[in-house]
Amino acid sequence: MTPDQLGFYTLLKKEVMRFWSVLGQTVTAPVITALLYLLVFAQAMKGRAPVYPGVGYTEFLVPGLIMMTVIQNAFANTSSSLMQSKMMGNIVFLQMAPIGPFEWFGAYVAAAIVRCALVALAMLLVTMPFVQLPVHAPLALLAMFLLSAGSLAVLGLIAGIVAEKFDHVAAFTNFFITPLSFLSGVFYSVHALPPLWFKASHLNPFFYMIDGFRYGFFGHADVPIVYSVLWAFGFFAAASAVCLWMLVTGYKLKR
Repeated sequence: MTPDQLGFYTLLKKEVMRFWSVLGQTVTAPVITALLYLLVFAQAMKGRAPVYPGVGYTEFLVPGLIMMTVIQNAFANTSSSLMQSKMMGNIVFLQMAPIGPFEWFGAYVAAAIVRCALVALAMLLVTMPFVQLPVHAPLALLAMFLLSAGSLAVLGLIAGIVAEKFDHVAAFTNFFITPLSFLSGVFYSVHALPPLWFKASHLNPFFYMIDGFRYGFFGHADVPIVYSVLWAFGFFAAASAVCLWMLVTGYKLKR
């Protein structure tokens, strides 16, 4: 095993153990929050919001809530971890370790995907007694999950690098991640929107992540699955290019 490979596995283990040590906060809390959304909206909107033919509103809602939770947790995992390292000063040990920027990037993103997989699995298990979800396209389901979780994990890394204090990360969450995730079709089909907002929703990358993920279950979507995959992949590629440039050049990491 090369030094870079050893560094990658060590950093990945460290990141997984970091969120595993507070599993109640990192996995249980998001699941409970999503279940509260499910309880409230399923009762309030049942029979009112138009969804796909043959798909009940509760069934429609669950995949959207899972992906919204994945989006928020992927971003939170990498941004909070890197910000903590910067604030506590132990990021210097990562910079001195025999690990390259690509291994650093891969370890953080892989750990975030592991956390998101645990959250998504937990949500599926706790909703299973109440909602039976078919799986129409498992490969599309897996692709959208990996691309979405990976994209937001990379975006969290960028936010953690740019931010100088926790308030900056919180601002990014409050003014970008949360609004875009709520306005991405989690609770409704975008075809129910007025024409202006219908067109605006198609500029939201989170919409394609949620819509493509929902297609994996039902085989129905507001846009063709190819568009969702291409948007998610494009977002991931663009964010990764920016993030790797920051890591390679040491942008805001080297003093």
